Amino acid sequence: MLTGIADPAEALKKVFGDALTASAAQSVSGGSISRTGVIELSDGRKVFIKQNGASPRGILSAEAQGLDALGAAAGPRVPEPYALYEGERHSYLLMEYIESGRQNSEFWDTFGSEMAELHRTARGESYGFSSDNFIGSTPQPNAASESWIEFFGDRRLRFQIELAEKKGRADRELRNGVEQIIARLPELLPEPEHPALLHGDFWGGNFLCDTNGTPVIIDPAVYYGHREADLAMAECFGGFSPRFFAAYDEAYPLLPGYRERVDLYNLYHMLNHLNIFGSGYAGSVKGIVRRYRST
Repeated sequence: MLTGIADPAEALKKVFGDALTASAAQSVSGGSISRTGVIELSDGRKVFIKQNGASPRGILSAEAQGLDALGAAAGPRVPEPYALYEGERHSYLLMEYIESGRQNSEFWDTFGSEMAELHRTARGESYGFSSDNFIGSTPQPNAASESWIEFFGDRRLRFQIELAEKKGRADRELRNGVEQIIARLPELLPEPEHPALLHGDFWGGNFLCDTNGTPVIIDPAVYYGHREADLAMAECFGGFSPRFFAAYDEAYPLLPGYRERVDLYNLYHMLNHLNIFGSGYAGSVKGIVRRYRST
């Protein structure tokens, strides 16, 4: 991937050749953090561009690293990142444009088995990632840990509840409830078979179907963790067919008790939504905390 060229047009020439010219980016919908658009090259190929200002710094390089990690692993298709620039005043990420198509009859079975293959084969030596990244616009710390339970408790739940306190969106009672859950994690969560490469932000808005009917995953927030965390988030906001989960479980059976852990994993995402969007998610957070803080 090319880095360090401030002008996207110049970067495109380096990537695709000086003989090609590029149209101005045509804005497309879908980006809540970055401005998004499509650039058409003179040979008809298209390139997807994300652009934003300097803040939050590092969000596009984190996405590119995630796409590289997923692209190097077995699993669903991901867009190829072409060029990245992060400057003081503006940043951009150029990547493969993937046109959306119609899901065929095998789409969900293929998607489930490909995610199972990703989680089964893309293994890390510890939990976390080589660098911190973002979950939405929120920083996501990924310092390595040998224990999934420690990692999930400290880097996921504690980080989010401390941030909520700082923003005035969590009181002492809620903080204490989350801390009680963290203390109970050794009895609530199993250690995984191995640290698996996760998409990390695996909800219905972060996949598409290409023109061949192939599943494509986008906008990752990758780290090595328990594969159940990806599956639980897929259940959190809907958008996935039951056939996806059935195909996954057939290819790589889930551990006993998974259903009892789904909401616990999604406490992380509910806390993140509380931090990003505000009090509308307070009820969901409190409901999960009440369930898991004590037997």
